[in-house]
Amino acid sequence: MVELKVRKFGNSLGVVLPNDVIKRLRAKDGEPLYQNENPDGSYELMPYDPASVKKTETAEEIIDRYRNTLNVLAS
Repeated sequence: MVELKVRKFGNSLGVVLPNDVIKRLRAKDGEPLYQNENPDGSYELMPYDPASVKKTETAEEIIDRYRNTLNVLAS
């Protein structure tokens, strides 16, 4: 577990992530991070938007299911 401290940045509050956390998240300066609240009240910090991942998975399922139809329409 990594302890983070809340600090004042101008008129806002924020946390600074240690380098090892940044490396594990594969985050770069200026890139967004997404915070997700779990049903148990805990939080996750992710380098991707879980909603986008779900949409992509759904699209891939549709493409797989209708591959032949899509190939015919594409010709």
